Amino acid sequence: MAIIHKATLTPSKPELIGAWLDGRPWAGQGPDEVLGAYRFDDPEGEVGVEVFLLRRGDRLLHLPLTYRGAPLPDHEDHLVGTLEHSVLGTRWVYDGTGDEVALACFRRALAGEQEQAELEVWEDGRAVGLRPQQVVVSREPGSGDDGAGPVREGRVLIQRVLDGEPEGSPRLLARWGDQQAVVAALA
Repeated sequence: MAIIHKATLTPSKPELIGAWLDGRPWAGQGPDEVLGAYRFDDPEGEVGVEVFLLRRGDRLLHLPLTYRGAPLPDHEDHLVGTLEHSVLGTRWVYDGTGDEVALACFRRALAGEQEQAELEVWEDGRAVGLRPQQVVVSREPGSGDDGAGPVREGRVLIQRVLDGEPEGSPRLLARWGDQQAVVAALA
């Protein structure tokens, strides 16, 4: 269960994401339109794992982020930035494709061992309800995978630009509105 605090973030997530994407050649140009997001739970409960789907110009992007309460040693090249969270304090935000906690969540999801997180909204230190999912993620088994056993071999391939489907299986399919795309696979 991902806890979503009713909080003020400075800068906002879209501002932080937009500034970071401006420096990425694969991200394209243009205004950002956040289409939705989904989350995974860190089994240790220490790291927030949130994945955004957004449109930037003519590109459809899939952006995994991790939120940490302290800097991640030796990962400066994956740092997206910091933000001030009115409840949790300073958060260090990392590109999830370079954060082992996010990669492990994707690996478990591809193995059928982890579902996306339910979103529990908290206000004034207590749960006040559930937020509906904007994006629904499901696992698609691959050839020779009957879904009965864990699939742990291979490398996690996370799509950043959703302009085709990654080779590999099983795969994760994200659905939002009337759209869908394969967002990760095991190669």
